[in-house]
Amino acid sequence: MAHEDGSPPSLREWDNLAITERSFGSRLSVHVRPRSSRSAVLGVREGALDVSLTSPPADGAANAELLMLLAKALGVRRGDLSIAVGMSSRNKVIDVNGVRPDEARARLQKAQR
Repeated sequence: MAHEDGSPPSLREWDNLAITERSFGSRLSVHVRPRSSRSAVLGVREGALDVSLTSPPADGAANAELLMLLAKALGVRRGDLSIAVGMSSRNKVIDVNGVRPDEARARLQKAQR
């Protein structure tokens, strides 16, 4: 069902993604669901990118998998991503070097499963 402005609901949810422009690129909020059946970008939930990961939240495994998944989705090297806030939390803030917010939003939307 379309919204009042005619846009599909899936497109409108991406407008709610908390992503800001920084001098180096972008910063975005991410909510992680470890120990899921598959690793995927699920969409946007309460302003944060919703991501499922198969790895458990132990010994940095989920953080490493998150950065690899986001690097692939954003089309950047793993080294262009870093966790700015939330190393041991399900709610994280990720810095993305070299990608502007509008481009990051579009690339993540294409990667949604």
